[in-house]
Amino acid sequence: MTEPEGRVRRMGELTEPTAEGLLTYGEYLAVPELIALQRLRSDPAVHDELLFIVVHQAYELWFKQLIFELESVRDRMFEDDVRRARHYLTRIDAIERILIDHIQVLETMSPQDFLDFRSLLTPASGFQSAQFREVEFLSGLKQRGYLSDLAASPDELARLARRLDEPTVWDGFVALLERHGLDMPADDEARRLENLLRMAREPEHAAVFGVAEGLLDHDESFAQWRFHHILMVEREIGAKQGTGGSAGVEYLRKTLDKRFFPELWGLRSHL
Repeated sequence: MTEPEGRVRRMGELTEPTAEGLLTYGEYLAVPELIALQRLRSDPAVHDELLFIVVHQAYELWFKQLIFELESVRDRMFEDDVRRARHYLTRIDAIERILIDHIQVLETMSPQDFLDFRSLLTPASGFQSAQFREVEFLSGLKQRGYLSDLAASPDELARLARRLDEPTVWDGFVALLERHGLDMPADDEARRLENLLRMAREPEHAAVFGVAEGLLDHDESFAQWRFHHILMVEREIGAKQGTGGSAGVEYLRKTLDKRFFPELWGLRSHL
């Protein structure tokens, strides 16, 4: 069945038609709705609050894309689609470098400017980003305790609970290795290392090693984002407590050693 004249389908729904019945740029991207989402809490408005909101909303949009790409990488590896998995990993790394660049924009805000509206954020905190946790869970850093600690909506908590129970990107990579004759027994670390070394050294496994390098790009870029984010937070608030009640920079520093794929990092010591 065709759509009625003057109606255009968008993301499973019908848009309001223009006078000519043609889809416009603004309709396709929902621009009016998008630019109405920056609601300042300061009154009178503090100049830098808009910047703070825009950057963090941009982060959430990029997190949405990262989640989509990480799911795609995982699924392509389960399907032995090495080329697509590597391609999507290249995109993930590019997105994460944009996330790092966003920090430079936030750093144009002085501590004094941030303090003009920081108290209005309490008790909200970046720690509460459900999508950030989804990126971690999908990449292999699963911590069930976050479900009880996270101030999130029922839908967000259900989504995170699902992530805890579904395969990770690393699970997809292990399946890919095994498809290529490189078994990864859960109870035999020596055998796992032996086959990771084969992957790295033997020419017939070059394509799979390329995927491994893409995974490490993701891990490294995310670690770089953590580091730059901590420096930015310290530059803005020093040793102050976080708005959500955390220890602020002191807490964030504890996350610096997190790695998604420790076996790929450990492999370097044996090459």
